[in-house]
Amino acid sequence: MSLRIDERIAEHRAALSPQERKAAATLLEHLDDLATYRAAELANLAGVSKATMSRLFRHLGYADFDEVREHLRALRTAGEPRRVDGTPDLAAHAAQEAEAILRALHQPQLAQAVELVATARRVTVVGWRNSHPVALHLRQQLAHARGDVRLAPLPGQVVGEELADLGAGDVVVVIGFRRRPSGFPTFLAEAAGTGAAVVLLGDPTAMPHAAQATVWLECPVQGALAFDSYAAAMSLVGALADGVLSRSGRAAQERVSGISRTYERLREVE
Repeated sequence: MSLRIDERIAEHRAALSPQERKAAATLLEHLDDLATYRAAELANLAGVSKATMSRLFRHLGYADFDEVREHLRALRTAGEPRRVDGTPDLAAHAAQEAEAILRALHQPQLAQAVELVATARRVTVVGWRNSHPVALHLRQQLAHARGDVRLAPLPGQVVGEELADLGAGDVVVVIGFRRRPSGFPTFLAEAAGTGAAVVLLGDPTAMPHAAQATVWLECPVQGALAFDSYAAAMSLVGALADGVLSRSGRAAQERVSGISRTYERLREVE
């Protein structure tokens, strides 16, 4: 992976002229929204000439500021929070979210995932980092629709012991959005090796891992904002849980009622 722009500045700082260092300091000050400026605006902010700013870009290994923009877009595509297109149009963002939700929900593989999860002996839902809240939400919903639904990893725990009892007839639902832990493919291979069915839900960057899964569900997370959005992901797991509830029929409805009665006896919810 090529060095990020801040790493390039640190590497070349000693060789920069005083004016180029001044320009580099301005780049670092505006790193979070760097691509929202034009090269001339950055030069004015730094109090240097446009020629100095251009020389700095070349010293850092970029042909021009357009290449810097492409570098920042590549970081955003990899999941690093970056604003690359100026102040976002929130109405356009909302429309993009709605389109992402529709794409996520209109996948024929969703029906297969519902069938696997509804009929499994045991379901284990796994998610690390930014995938963990989505996994937690799915586990909470599935626990109303059917029994023996586990979440991994639990706080302070690893997942090795969660795989020990899995086998044919079980399902592992793996949530894997970008910036996954480095051991992610190894875990998928281990999960598939147990004989359990694997449902993999992730953004397009997880597609290379889909060969390890029984069912692949794709869900976009990148929008117009700096941070990834999980609106489509939450809708998708909601649809998955709803499908399991419907597929499980009367037994699921009786389970839901029983859980609600327990809430009332324990006075756990308002």
